[in-house]
Amino acid sequence: MDQIQHKFIEVKGLKLHVAEIGSGPNVVLFLHGFPEIWYSWRHQMVAVAEAAFRALAPDFRGYGLSDQPLEPEKASFSDLIKDLGALLDALGIDKVFLVGKDFGAVPAYLFSLLHQERVRGVVSLGIPHRSPSYPLTYHEHLPEGFYVSRWQEPGRAEADFGRLDAKTVVRNIYILFSRSEIPIAAENQEIMDIVDPSTPLPPWFTEEDLEEYSSLYQKSGFRTALKVPYRSFKEDHGITDYIIKVPTLLVMGEKDYVFKFAGMEEYIRSGKVREFVPQLEIVFSPEGTHFIQEQSPGEVNRLLLDFLKRNI
Repeated sequence: MDQIQHKFIEVKGLKLHVAEIGSGPNVVLFLHGFPEIWYSWRHQMVAVAEAAFRALAPDFRGYGLSDQPLEPEKASFSDLIKDLGALLDALGIDKVFLVGKDFGAVPAYLFSLLHQERVRGVVSLGIPHRSPSYPLTYHEHLPEGFYVSRWQEPGRAEADFGRLDAKTVVRNIYILFSRSEIPIAAENQEIMDIVDPSTPLPPWFTEEDLEEYSSLYQKSGFRTALKVPYRSFKEDHGITDYIIKVPTLLVMGEKDYVFKFAGMEEYIRSGKVREFVPQLEIVFSPEGTHFIQEQSPGEVNRLLLDFLKRNI
């Protein structure tokens, strides 16, 4: 961890924080999810650097140590995609492997569609690629208290989170998302109230880890984080061909609550997903949860390095 260096790069008028380790021509760009930051990739960054790859992990705009956009309510996935291209340009990098987890897989897929010539391959943890022509309508089969539905409602999550400090919010979300049950609140209950305050952290997530996350969310807050991803899923990116044409690896934890979304398991296991990702490899992790890269770093590092070495 001490070997990881940190820098700020000006992109589109904002200073983006980037963690970096390793050197060489083969670059791996890690894209975090929510409620994460660059730190969620700490184990993978060290592993790929030791295997002679250069690892980069930015905090998305509005997250962690990166600047907030001037109007967080207008933040978009398109901003993230443009930031990635500008970041690579600023660092003089022509081509990369993209590794995304949770919503971080979305800009990884979109960037590979819009800038295929700059992508060696894509690795996704927990989120399969899909075309708008094949939407997953899981939210239609879930109660009103489904966390995504709640957080898409302007002001609802802000009020819920605002009752607590950033450390407690991150703690509660890590506990909720590490379970295999889909987070759903009762009709007269808020999402933060699902977690009993006495519930311990997952065994693979320490108080020191929590402090690292919470200290940065105390700086950034959650305004941009709630807009992207939760209120930006219906963006039109002007893409007509949604076929991913680069080698791709999907690692799916079978105890990840996302795997229980209606239609998700069938979409992956049936091979339907390969209609949109012909060069797709799928690995199922029987014990894997939503935070598999932190829960089982050895397993993820092995799968990641195997994929990277085969696709240099």
